[in-house]
Amino acid sequence: MRIVHMCLMTGCAIVASGCSSDAKDAPVAPTPVRVVAATSGPAAPSIRTNGLLANKDEMRLAFKVGGVIKRLAAAEGEPVRQGQKLAEIEQTEVNAQVEQARQSSDKAKRDVARGERLYADKVISLEQLQDLRTQAAMAEAALNSAQFNWSYAAIVAPRDGTVLRRLAEERELVAAGAPVLVFGGQERGFVVRAGLADREIVQVRIGDSVRVKLDALPDATLDGKVTEIASAADGASGMFGIEVAIDSQAELPLKSGLVAKLTIVPASALSGSRVYVPIGAIVEGDGRNARLFVLDNDRARRRDIEVAFIEGAVVAVASGVDVGEQVITDGAQYLEDGERVAISKPVATSAQL
Repeated sequence: MRIVHMCLMTGCAIVASGCSSDAKDAPVAPTPVRVVAATSGPAAPSIRTNGLLANKDEMRLAFKVGGVIKRLAAAEGEPVRQGQKLAEIEQTEVNAQVEQARQSSDKAKRDVARGERLYADKVISLEQLQDLRTQAAMAEAALNSAQFNWSYAAIVAPRDGTVLRRLAEERELVAAGAPVLVFGGQERGFVVRAGLADREIVQVRIGDSVRVKLDALPDATLDGKVTEIASAADGASGMFGIEVAIDSQAELPLKSGLVAKLTIVPASALSGSRVYVPIGAIVEGDGRNARLFVLDNDRARRRDIEVAFIEGAVVAVASGVDVGEQVITDGAQYLEDGERVAISKPVATSAQL
């Protein structure tokens, strides 16, 4: 029995030794990963800011003379046609001023006619006749001024557009030149007005491309161009104003005052190019120094890179990676340098800016 027991123990030991050797010699399965090709992109980051949508032809309409508002014929948001009467004031006082000026002008003309007859009869001097003529000319000018004011006792639409805001109501007393209506023309479309800091404004040039997103219309992306750049900062905010003209989008319900998010691509960004990789490929970072893994056949090779800047979901690389190299994204955090990998999916599309 002792001999049988010893034989059994020896057999078990041999079997166990064989299993251990097989497990040790079995190849390690490659780590599944996903890769993305490094791409080329702008040499400088885009400039992002917020602004407000507005009509290009936005103006404040007012009466030339003060008075009591008799009628406001347009409501906020109402489309109007060129020449349409939008508001008028009580004209009793204006009409009285015109009539007074007309009577003064007629009297001055009669005085000149009488003076010429008296001068012909040598009753008055030439100087007296010239004074009468001067008074008549002054009276005629006063009449022209009163008639001009009378013509601006009503507000008419300067062109086709929309009444954006009413700043007064009927029966209110308004001063001469006080805004009554804010009008937006349709002919020249919409613009976005925004402000930039000093370090940003020096990069922007007239004609730079702009992508515009509206909070109210998240599915729409508008293209635009920088058309105006302020030469001085705003005294209150310290920001430099810019104006962006957007392409016509007649099918969109655009309204003055909508909040817009701008992504400006400055001309300096297009003067060169950099290599872009997804931010998910970065496994370590210390300031501008970072590390990622590059696919080398079936091996993951760790690579030190220098970061130029981060642009959304991608990283612009100053050095360390070339365009077209396959960088590892998913699974990179668990890799060792030289480790075997297997691509779990076909090569993904290029990193998107």
